[in-house]
Amino acid sequence: MTLIDELGTPGPASDPAGRAGDPGDEARDDNKTGSLLPVIRVIPAEAYDNPTWKGLAYFARDLLLYGAVVAGLVLTDNPILLVVLWVLAALAVSGLFIVGHDAAHEALFKSRRLNSIVGHLAMLPSWHVYEAWVLGHNRIHHGHTVREGMDFVWHPVTPQQYSTMGSFARLRHRIEWSWWGAGAYYLREIWFNKMITFHPPAKWARTIRRDLVFTAVGVGVGMALFGWLGWAMYGSVGGAIWMVVKVVVVPFLGFNFVIGSVVHVHHIQPDIRWYPRREWTKFRGQMEGTTILRAPRLLDVFFHSIFVHIPHHVDMRIPFYGLEPAAAAIKDAFPETIHDEPLRFRDFVRNSRACKLYDFDRGQWMTYDEAMTWLVAAPLDHTTDRGRLTKGTLVR
Repeated sequence: MTLIDELGTPGPASDPAGRAGDPGDEARDDNKTGSLLPVIRVIPAEAYDNPTWKGLAYFARDLLLYGAVVAGLVLTDNPILLVVLWVLAALAVSGLFIVGHDAAHEALFKSRRLNSIVGHLAMLPSWHVYEAWVLGHNRIHHGHTVREGMDFVWHPVTPQQYSTMGSFARLRHRIEWSWWGAGAYYLREIWFNKMITFHPPAKWARTIRRDLVFTAVGVGVGMALFGWLGWAMYGSVGGAIWMVVKVVVVPFLGFNFVIGSVVHVHHIQPDIRWYPRREWTKFRGQMEGTTILRAPRLLDVFFHSIFVHIPHHVDMRIPFYGLEPAAAAIKDAFPETIHDEPLRFRDFVRNSRACKLYDFDRGQWMTYDEAMTWLVAAPLDHTTDRGRLTKGTLVR
């Protein structure tokens, strides 16, 4: 049994698909500690504007960027140019993915049908199953951000759990929780385990399996076409395989590193606390559980303001080009809460070194050495796992 089996009723959204947030849910909790309604009320109405032409224009622009990079990859085998184009391809796939991400939230267009069409197409280069993403990302991640046993994205392992791991599991954890292993983490834990091989609950099974077939066919047709082109250009089976690898596979792998790193900087750093279930609130999860990071303008051509992440978690209905005005309003109203700083690669590296294991009781991140020293000194039975992580969760 998984967490999504337990979520038979809508989670963070009133929409049964869990795509768009609804402040009506917050209204019922307006007088309770932890409500997001006071935050949602300060967001200006213009932040929600999503004219059809603008969403289509961004989608078309990103398709053109992706097409130009693909054309470059087809036409060259120069090693230096290939490295540059692979980096650009990973970024171009990421740009399309973020467009699809907004469509999955039904923030890009007013039309649900248009959101679905654009979302399915935009997520094909990243090999993502659209409806599986809607379920895992919209309902689970957004509904329970930084909540123990619930939010499966970069969910921390405790020192006790790490101490009971075998040698291979420890090695894998050390690789995946390093800055250079972020792509391996996302590829295995999110894409493969939570999207390709997991068993969806009955009410979602048909649509997710349909989209899994759609993704497999779309990626397969793309590989076949580029394989045929490789055969025509190189005149050999090896040439056909090489064309598929350099145009389709390497950009996909590069995207996994990009998206794994992006999600890490959104939710993992020493000052971001993960909460036990009973201590978690919507305000803590969505306002304190993520960040606003100021990306360079050139980089933001691909990332579509996704690093302005707090308003996106406060209300998923805001399109990416409305996040800046929403962030300004939220920061003015809640200056003591907002985490706002420049996006720096060195901070990602530093945070990945400091945040290895997590003690939920103390709300503290630790390195491996710190955790092992603490385990020796702490008067606890460290062989006992936290039961809340072993039942009804997507994490394990």
